[in-house]
Amino acid sequence: MGKSQQLGWIVLKGKRWYGYYRKSVLDPETEEPRVSIVPVRLGLKSQMTKGAAHAALRDEIAKQTGQIGDGRVLKDGSVTFEWFVRNRYFPLRQGDWRPETAKEKKAQIEIDLVAKFGPQPLDSIDKFELQTHVNHLAKIYCQDRVKQARSYLMSIFDEAIEQEFLVRDPSRKLKIPKNLRPKDKRILTWDQLADVLKKATRRDRLIILLDMTEALRPSELFAIRWRTFDGDNTLDLTETIYRGVIRPFGKTPKSLGKMHLPDDLVTELNEWKLECKEASCGSSLCKNEAHRKCSPEDPMFPNADGGFIDTSNYRERVLKPLGESVGIEKLNFQIIRRTIATRTQNLGSVKDIQSHLRHSRADTTANEYMQELPESVQQMVGTIYAMLTGNAGSQMVN
Repeated sequence: MGKSQQLGWIVLKGKRWYGYYRKSVLDPETEEPRVSIVPVRLGLKSQMTKGAAHAALRDEIAKQTGQIGDGRVLKDGSVTFEWFVRNRYFPLRQGDWRPETAKEKKAQIEIDLVAKFGPQPLDSIDKFELQTHVNHLAKIYCQDRVKQARSYLMSIFDEAIEQEFLVRDPSRKLKIPKNLRPKDKRILTWDQLADVLKKATRRDRLIILLDMTEALRPSELFAIRWRTFDGDNTLDLTETIYRGVIRPFGKTPKSLGKMHLPDDLVTELNEWKLECKEASCGSSLCKNEAHRKCSPEDPMFPNADGGFIDTSNYRERVLKPLGESVGIEKLNFQIIRRTIATRTQNLGSVKDIQSHLRHSRADTTANEYMQELPESVQQMVGTIYAMLTGNAGSQMVN
């Protein structure tokens, strides 16, 4: 067999056996993986036969890489958590993850899990270690990140059992800690939303009004181009933006598609379209639509350079100051979407609101976004009492 097909090979130099094997390393200059030849000094010829030298090399390769001579993995205590995650878990999961989200998921697993359990043998990690680590994460991270870390641990060990690296699953009864940081579940009133719109500039008022009306995610809102607006009552979402990169897909399968626009909002968008470009005739007062043509590929709401608005910048430089000016702390798009989901409870069913927010599952809408309204509960209690006592219509709710 040629050396290119061998996992490792031995060479007799003078009176000593030397072994060599290939190992994938990260090139510090290009940050790309490359193959490096690793030398191993084995032993004296007088003390070691050729077969013994081969065996010693196989042991060293198994110790360093987890592989044995026929390409299979040595499934014993030499397989570490770090090796399994990078060589057996990531390659499988990357087929399920989009390239953009794969970077974040892998980085989170490296920071939260590999940094903690990396050098430990996979079969030496027990439930106690896993649970105490998840409990520690709950003290420093938000709920979602802790739940994701637990989910990743369970997925990793489930895969380890599936691939027969383990016979028992230490993560099987891993619990979500009780001391999770509380989630921000604030909702605003219609008056507070109106106050925000009153304080906003021309452009920002239109951005926020469109977002409130259609309950858009910022990745959907700031990716809108003029070609997706028919000038009438339809907006066709065809792409999203994430960290400056335009993507032809959304967060969920229902994220993209046609959306209905109210007549007055359509009028404002058409007026905004005239303001977005200088008149070709050179007159700043020209209102002739034929002289003011926006490129179909231009963003509907461009930044100062004509490109797409960055969500983080907009949140910090526009939404947050706007909220503070009307007494709302840390205003963001999540609060707006949660408010719309909650305040429209009496305007449609959960399925209707799910469709409006473009969620994949109704339980996300009902459990994560729709919050309790005290006035609605009070109204319901009054109605129940009236029905029981036969005084329907006589119960007034303040």
